[in-house]
Amino acid sequence: MKPKLLFEASVTGSNNFRLPPLDVPDENIIPAELMREAEPPLPDLPENEVVRHFTNLSRKAYGVDNGFYPLGSCTMKYNPKINEWAARLPGFAAIHPLQSEASCQGALQLMYHLEQMLCEVTGMDRFTLQPAAGAQGELTGALLMRAYHAKRGEHQRNKMIVPDSAHGTNPATASMAGFQVVEVKSNERGLVDVDSLRAVMSDEVAGIMLTNPNTLGLFETDIEEIAQIVHENGGLLYYDGANLNGMLGVARPGDMGFDIVHLNLHKTFSTPHGGGGPGSGVVGVKKELEPFLPVPVVAKDESGYYLDTDRPDSIGRMLAFHGNFGVLVRAYTYLLTLGGEGLREVGENAVLNANYLRTLLREHYEIPFDRLCKHEFIATPGDLKAKHGVTTLDIAKRLLDYGYHPPTIYFPLIVGEALMIEPTETETRERLDNFATAMAAIAQEAKTQPDLLTEAPHQMPIHRVDEVGAARKPILRYRA
Repeated sequence: MKPKLLFEASVTGSNNFRLPPLDVPDENIIPAELMREAEPPLPDLPENEVVRHFTNLSRKAYGVDNGFYPLGSCTMKYNPKINEWAARLPGFAAIHPLQSEASCQGALQLMYHLEQMLCEVTGMDRFTLQPAAGAQGELTGALLMRAYHAKRGEHQRNKMIVPDSAHGTNPATASMAGFQVVEVKSNERGLVDVDSLRAVMSDEVAGIMLTNPNTLGLFETDIEEIAQIVHENGGLLYYDGANLNGMLGVARPGDMGFDIVHLNLHKTFSTPHGGGGPGSGVVGVKKELEPFLPVPVVAKDESGYYLDTDRPDSIGRMLAFHGNFGVLVRAYTYLLTLGGEGLREVGENAVLNANYLRTLLREHYEIPFDRLCKHEFIATPGDLKAKHGVTTLDIAKRLLDYGYHPPTIYFPLIVGEALMIEPTETETRERLDNFATAMAAIAQEAKTQPDLLTEAPHQMPIHRVDEVGAARKPILRYRA
């Protein structure tokens, strides 16, 4: 029997809750024109039924604490609970951004040392902790590029190179920052085509935005040559840090020639980030770009830690205060817990898990770039679509019936029908084996009972929906 919605379960008179008498004068508290003419149509239920309703809803929710998220490029790793303990410490949880510097030395010290750690991890010289998301970190990096070239009098540099395998935010960010986007194609190996890059370089190019490993999960083996080409033409290299998990503790963007790097602390450094937040897209730079960082940055002198705002070449603020502080605390805790050796283990295990899963799935799906990958890889339905009409969307929907969150689908765009799979380092071999078994079973169903996939999911509270209609005409409130 389909469970009733909260409003549908309402029984008049079953809620005996009463507010206490008003203990302040009630005159003119709310202007008469804003007063309700009738009571709002809220459901009438006793407390225990309300609690049961929301508890049952929470059990339907899927989260990293009760399941596996193989979402490529999202790095949905398990978040250690010690991070949450640290973020809830009263001195951190109850702090206010308008407190005096003298009263929040502990928080400033944490930010100062976190910046030093991130510099060591990435090979950068300074960081801003302000950006509250990866996309805002990208915008910060693009604005830093613009400020750098403007200071040098090179105002003609209005083009940004973006590979065709880039995250969608890269061209969007470049355009938002006022740059003309120039796309560079990938070669047959799924890497940046170096000859195509040379062909588009000029004194109008501000820089290039790319990630390494790229969105195919492949390491850009020509990165040093790419850096040389861009630098010789006066441009800068921006590193999209979304895929750093595949190199953590093993290789550093700064050593590859990158001048600017953003990191997703909420991904690589372990903060729960499903549902749109919280996030932190901190940005690191080489010393030549340090003067342009957003204000303030945390500094230290003989009297202690302070917020340095005396930076005349700064691009200004990117956020009202000093960053998403709770995420900074979690990242700092994560780094202290793991240490250098632990971080390297994260990178190595992320790569091991991805390659293990790739070899398990190659028997049932097409792997377009079936060679050593880093943290993620691409699979496609291959013959399952050509011979049986089963699409990537059908496979993703059927996975829900097996109790798994689907991988990222239809990205990157340069691979048709892409399933982008990133297991992260926190998943056990048993979990990966079970996931691979489910994927193998779905591949077999596609051959013998394709309707099971094309009509999936069958076990979810909501079955196959009109996704285009839902996006264009969403229903955002309850209707009786």
